[in-house]
Amino acid sequence: MSIPTESIGSIPRPRALQEALSEHAAGRLSEAELTRLQEQATADTLSRLETLGCNVLVDGEQAKPSFLTYPLAGLTTLAPDGAVIPFADGHTRQLPRLTSGPFRYKVRAETYLRDALRHTDRPVKQAVIAPSALSLLYPAAPIAGYPRETFLSDLADEAEADIRGCLEAGAHSVQLDFTEGRLSLKLDPSGGLLDDFIALNNEVLGRFGEEDRARIGVHTCPGGDHDSTHSLDVDYADLLPRLFRLKAGNFYVQLASESDPERVLKIIADRLRPEIRVFVGVTDPIGTTVETPEEVRDRVLLAARYIPVDQLGTCDDCGFSPFADDTSTSRDLAFAKIEARVRGTAMASQALGF
Repeated sequence: MSIPTESIGSIPRPRALQEALSEHAAGRLSEAELTRLQEQATADTLSRLETLGCNVLVDGEQAKPSFLTYPLAGLTTLAPDGAVIPFADGHTRQLPRLTSGPFRYKVRAETYLRDALRHTDRPVKQAVIAPSALSLLYPAAPIAGYPRETFLSDLADEAEADIRGCLEAGAHSVQLDFTEGRLSLKLDPSGGLLDDFIALNNEVLGRFGEEDRARIGVHTCPGGDHDSTHSLDVDYADLLPRLFRLKAGNFYVQLASESDPERVLKIIADRLRPEIRVFVGVTDPIGTTVETPEEVRDRVLLAARYIPVDQLGTCDDCGFSPFADDTSTSRDLAFAKIEARVRGTAMASQALGF
């Protein structure tokens, strides 16, 4: 047995694809040409991950506009002035606002998965957005004829279909991106918003049987965009006890960029359930230097002091480019960090006798 290691999701797009996205947005590039370049980037991503020794691959989200908004592409019932997410460096991301119902996904994640599976025979993990994030689309003032309760019911149905479609299409596993979990405690320090998020996500996760939930995971991090975060200053001690209430079999926890990772590991150990696996972050995607395999090995060995090895995995703290227009991290730097994670995890497995 060896300790499993997985990427979180997004990997910086090649320069040609970045330029194509700008050209397409300006109306100077056809949809067909953009699709061709996205498919080319997906194939290259899968191939490079396989070459680095990754046992479970991801498509790098090369064709997604962002990890968050992919279900909304082409939806006409949206206005641009939705919730604003502030980052520590002063920049913001703004979500759209729902203007009418019923709410339906325009794009499902299985579309990306099926495209990826055409390029590899290796296991592929598919990232999906957690329904709690999309719940932020509903405005503070009620939508006439479409109450919030009806929206949340529709959203839960759509999120379930998104996950189920990936499982049925052959995903090795499905990962819910839940970056808004930590952010919610900044927006509402009482924890009420976080409790609402947990309840909504569990409404969806509870619709799956035990066998399926073993293939479903939840990722938490303080955000990562343009080399900045939105909630790194929020104490993990306020999030993790609630996080582990989620009905998932795997948890992907940002850890490498924490100031006191051992303290976080103690919190995890106190909340660990026998049936789950915790993938701890051992590389920092917004860090400008590449971790050495030895640094990764030591981070894994520290985690193994608190998490049983048969319940331990490793990952990157976050995706490297969750929004398609984020060019702050180079593609080569991302792959170098992934290589260090794979090699360092293998070294730790060997040191632990596996």
